Amino acid sequence: MKPVVSIIMGSTSDMPVMEKAAKILDELEIPFEINALSAHRTPAEVEKFAKGANERGIKVIIAAAGMAAHLPGVIASMTTLPIIGVPIKASLDGLDALLAIVQMPPGIPVATVGINGAMNAGILAAQMLAVGDETVAEKLTKYKESLKNKIVEANKELAEIKFKFKTN
Repeated sequence: MKPVVSIIMGSTSDMPVMEKAAKILDELEIPFEINALSAHRTPAEVEKFAKGANERGIKVIIAAAGMAAHLPGVIASMTTLPIIGVPIKASLDGLDALLAIVQMPPGIPVATVGINGAMNAGILAAQMLAVGDETVAEKLTKYKESLKNKIVEANKELAEIKFKFKTN
């Protein structure tokens, strides 16, 4: 099994957030890899990774970073693969990371999810893959249907809650 999605984080301290991307990819049965690479501490390794990802069969890269948050943009500058940035709440409530990732210069786009939004990054990666993979598209359809069903069930439970002035 070869990975098609790569989850990259600046430090293993980001794993509690990034495991949400891993879990959704696992649930959708999409092969992925996870590595720690730092734009500041391991720049040569980041360059080797970014420039070789396409050859290794990677289709989408999810890159997490906090504070200065350069990792997603640095990777995006070295590959034509789609990059999904996940701002990590490390300082300034994550706003510094969000702005650093989303405000990329022309020609170096990084799709960006919300602060600590690794689950959405995983879903977005799956949606990108689904454009050319009917099996992934079907799994995503079922997944999104399950989200709808959770709300339908929640409303049934809410209907059972009684209050004197509750009207539904």
